[in-house]
Formats: sequence, C-alpha cells, structure tokens
Amino acid sequence: MQEEKYNIESGEEKAWRELAEANPHVVGRNSLASYDEASGTYTLRILGEDYLIDSSARSVTNISNPGRKAEYFLNLSAPIYLVRATDVRPSGELVKELTGGGFFFRGSHALPLDGLAVKYGRDKALFMEAAGRSLGGRPVRMGDAAVEFSVFPRVVMAFVLWLEDDEFPARATLLFDSNSGKHMALDVVWAMALLSCQRMLGYAST
Repeated sequence: MQEEKYNIESGEEKAWRELAEANPHVVGRNSLASYDEASGTYTLRILGEDYLIDSSARSVTNISNPGRKAEYFLNLSAPIYLVRATDVRPSGELVKELTGGGFFFRGSHALPLDGLAVKYGRDKALFMEAAGRSLGGRPVRMGDAAVEFSVFPRVVMAFVLWLEDDEFPARATLLFDSNSGKHMALDVVWAMALLSCQRMLGYAST
C-alpha cells in the first residue's frame, strides 16, 4: 500500500497537475492507457468502457457510450489512477480486505452491499446481466453467482452473490485483487468500489 495518503478531492487537483507534466510513455506503460500525441489525450478502459482523458481540459469523457456521463467518483479517480499506477499486474488473488481497509470500509464508508443482496438475491440472471452491462463483468466460480471486473486495467474487483433460500437471506460481498493498493490509495479504491455498487443498484433491465 502506498504510504502517501491524501484526501481524494485535493488528490484530484494534484493528479491533474502531475498528469499534465508526466512522461506519457511512462504513464501509458504503468496504467495500460493509450496516448495520442496529436491531441495529448489518453484513452483508458474503465468498467468495461473506453474513456478519453484530457489533462489540459481536465475532462473525462465516455467514448464507448457517449450518453453516459462520467460520474463524480470516476472524474475524481481516473487522473489519480493514471499518475499513481505502477507496472504491476493483478495478482489473481481476490481478498476481502486490502491492507488497512478493514477499518476504512466500515461506518460512514460502508458499501451498500445489503442493497445489492435485496435487489438481486432472487434473480441470478439479472445479477449477471447487470454486472456485464454496467461493469463489463465476466463470470467467475464463487458463491451462487459471481463476476470479476476491471475497474481500471490494473485494478480488479469481484462481486459475489449468495441467493436467498429457505434458511438464509441473500448476501453480497465485494472482493479486491490483492495488488489493487499498489495503484491507488484506499480512499480512491473505496470511491470506485462505491461507484461499482451504484451502477449495479441503478441498473434497469431493458
């Protein structure tokens, strides 16, 4: 886990400034974003969609789905990821807590996982559909249903769902690739985890 801890909003200001000054080839190598020299912009895959990130305009624009505006937490987190990412691949090990996260993800920072359990606890198919369309998720073998998804190219998470039955209520949890903390501080991990939950909660089947 990075030793530097900063408030996510002040961190955004610093990240935009650092991104404008950074070597784009180093940024691209570490973050797995592509860089266009003509426009000075990055293209980055976020939650299954491509986004254009312009450090001069300080803007994050969805180019896969122009009708979807970049959410607040995504605008905050994308430039931070670009300048903080390291050339370290996901470990493939999914864990319940990152270093220091056991305390951080509680209280006012608790994720709305109970809401996910209520919404999807009787409908595995809807859960899988929502995760695929909202997060670019891919099925994995855990619980009664589970999806792994890349928040950013080097930051992987997974939702796991246990369906309601006669004995137990539905339950949902979120797991993190153990290397996620090598690319961003806990407050940024939390912001993107919350955004992922919000997309799942807001999903409406068409």
